[in-house]
Amino acid sequence: MNVADAMTPREDLVTVSLPGTREDVLTYLQERSFSSVPVVKLTEDGDGETFRGLVTREALIEHPDEDQLALLVEEVPTTTADADLTELAELMRETGQRRVPVVDGRLEGIVTLTDVVRAMANGEVDGDTPASELARRHVNCVHVETPLPVAERELSYADEAYGVVLDEEGEPCGMLTEVDIIDVARVVEGEESTGDAIANQDDEWMWEGIKAVGSRYMPTRNVEIPAEPVREFMTEDLVTASGRRTAAEVAGLMISHDIEQVPLMEGGDLVGIVTDIDLLEALV
Repeated sequence: MNVADAMTPREDLVTVSLPGTREDVLTYLQERSFSSVPVVKLTEDGDGETFRGLVTREALIEHPDEDQLALLVEEVPTTTADADLTELAELMRETGQRRVPVVDGRLEGIVTLTDVVRAMANGEVDGDTPASELARRHVNCVHVETPLPVAERELSYADEAYGVVLDEEGEPCGMLTEVDIIDVARVVEGEESTGDAIANQDDEWMWEGIKAVGSRYMPTRNVEIPAEPVREFMTEDLVTASGRRTAAEVAGLMISHDIEQVPLMEGGDLVGIVTDIDLLEALV
């Protein structure tokens, strides 16, 4: 199966153009639950474009005070339409990229990790490996009463896009993901004092007797995350599987429930988790 068989073609892609702002991207990430959006720059005559990179949801969260789109763009690996899908899976696994642009002189389309998972669920690529062989044994977790901004920091420090939510008894009761956080994040504007712009009369570094007569303020822009507990934003219906399920069966669960990770349960105990990127191990 080639990349061309799985990719979303350019005419169906959502893109943003330079110059632009973070709000141009945030709208798409919230409304469509994208993990990233391709960025292009139109040619001077307006008849063409060049591919410049991707803006990811991680970049928006990690750089809350940066508004200019050009400074949020990341250069990423690309592929071509005639590449084999299993070769692309290896590229995704090695780089951690969830969306790989298809570029051959111009942006021709994009292949997402979900496209590869769907191909596995449909039996178009190999998916016979048992889920237990693909699972991670270290599972990222957050407590149900943790304030959402703290939970967001926990996910960031753990370098994970999810947290299995645990109740007061330490039992899994839901899932919190980066998508849940982006959905309720909003850009807020304000201003911040820069302090006195000149020295006071008694400051040691003062050269002449000039007093500060006021402070200056600079505009600020930040991403605000609600302070309510995780329970208000998590997905309560936790989709799980046993380690005996195949990669293809787990892929089917991800596609049918529109999720990116499936915890593994054995005898009522949480024993691991399979993420969509873990499924790529079945192809390499």
